[in-house]
Amino acid sequence: MLNQQARSTNRVDETDQSRVNVYRLLARLLREPPDASLISILTQMTGDSSELGEAIADLSNAAAGTSLADARDEYEMLFIGLGRGMLTPFGSYYLTGFMHEKPLARLRNDMRPLGIARNHDVKDPEDHAAALMEMMAGLIDGTFGAIQPLTVQKRFFDSHVGSWTPHFFRDLETCSSARFFKPVGRMGRLFMAIEQAAFEM
Repeated sequence: MLNQQARSTNRVDETDQSRVNVYRLLARLLREPPDASLISILTQMTGDSSELGEAIADLSNAAAGTSLADARDEYEMLFIGLGRGMLTPFGSYYLTGFMHEKPLARLRNDMRPLGIARNHDVKDPEDHAAALMEMMAGLIDGTFGAIQPLTVQKRFFDSHVGSWTPHFFRDLETCSSARFFKPVGRMGRLFMAIEQAAFEM
């Protein structure tokens, strides 16, 4: 979804790599319908006894108990639909009620100095939840050219991620039509809360 530059050669510590992994998993789950490879990976995942670990285990169980066709149909129903899905995973929509509004312009202004650019093949605006998950991962691991310090990560998170994605993930978790994606919503909601708390320390 995003153009990537030469990744920083600096090493990412284990905690930050774990953050990157969760952001990238959320990005993949939200970016496009699941395929057989993703379902296979999900079924092999295990979680610990934390709330986030339990959500990961629930997602693994959902992947094991859902056919690929049903998971793909659910994605289409939730995020695409006939004209529009049941949920609209864009920052401008959540913050203003409309697409392509000022939150998107502010995001684009903040992306440029960080070396982040949308892939020209992607039609969705940059404030899609999947794109923002990818951006956060890239800021942490240097995908866009440099590993960004926590101050930069926090500023970007507060401005463009924490301002609306917790509400989106809660809506996904509580959507009556979500089955496979219900634990995705729970995982996202819990992870956003963990990130918010960590940034405030």
